[in-house]
Amino acid sequence: MATIAIVGASGYAGAELVRLLADRDDIDIGTLAAHSEAGRPVADLYPNLVDHGTLAQIDVDELATHDLVFVATPDGPAMDLVPQLADAGTRVVDLSAAHRLPADVYEHFYGRPHAHPDDTPAVYGLTEFARAQVTDATVVANPGCYVTTALLSLLPVADLLDLSTLVIDGKSGTSGAGRASSDAMHVSHVTGSVGAYAVAGHRHTGEIETWLGVLGTVAPPTISFTPHLMPMVRGLLTTSVAHLASGIDETMLRDAMAARYRDEPFVTVLAAGRQPVTKAVVGSNACHIAVAVDERTNRATITSVTDNLVKGAAGQAVQNANLMLGMPEGMGLSTIGVYP
Repeated sequence: MATIAIVGASGYAGAELVRLLADRDDIDIGTLAAHSEAGRPVADLYPNLVDHGTLAQIDVDELATHDLVFVATPDGPAMDLVPQLADAGTRVVDLSAAHRLPADVYEHFYGRPHAHPDDTPAVYGLTEFARAQVTDATVVANPGCYVTTALLSLLPVADLLDLSTLVIDGKSGTSGAGRASSDAMHVSHVTGSVGAYAVAGHRHTGEIETWLGVLGTVAPPTISFTPHLMPMVRGLLTTSVAHLASGIDETMLRDAMAARYRDEPFVTVLAAGRQPVTKAVVGSNACHIAVAVDERTNRATITSVTDNLVKGAAGQAVQNANLMLGMPEGMGLSTIGVYP
């Protein structure tokens, strides 16, 4: 049995990790740690997580006694904590953005210097495209939720599109903003309303560009990405539109997508004429993808949905941790959403 700890267990992603791991016979959740909420019973924050004790203070020496630590904190604390744990010989899955990008790209998109620019790079944990590297990694950087959803739908066809024309529209539920309260997240403001945010500058833009280039083995594109806040708690949709590359048609696009994901348990390419809906994947580690081509404009529209807290965060983190710990990759993860 492997022992694990979760740092940042007071946040949505941390709590989702507890939910996904709580009934596992092969994993012992040894420590649930937090910063400002340390000392509070977990059930005070998450009434679905009864009998999970009290949140502990963050103690590096104690955390380092575990086989693996999930770090689900903001970037700042993760920049300091993750290298300390790695140096102590503990394997880490980092759900923050602290180790997803080269230091210069991080500084550009996050507006501040990276605290440890010379850190040994983490393995970028988009599991379906990095299994071998994840299995042997000391530190895995879990991708962002928008990024996961967009990349899964674009990587198999990156060389079949004119990426210089790529525009991505994203829509996410409110849980993507985290547990901290804000006026913009007030139920009176969100209910019955849709709005764009971080227009022409969302932080995930650089992550999509960087890893579409690296994992898609194409020149890193410069893209337009606009996220929107939706009046729902969970779920994320990306709609990616780009011109087809010369000589490419819808059949070639669809065949490439289907071939890449034929043996992937968590990714489903929908039949022609069907479109994915967020409700179908809520609570699961699934990603549903649809491909369509408008012959009039020669543009492909590729849509993709995930649960932002599962495949977009905690579920993918568990998928990566399973590989790191030598366990079946899909252990504890569902491919079927809660519907309706």
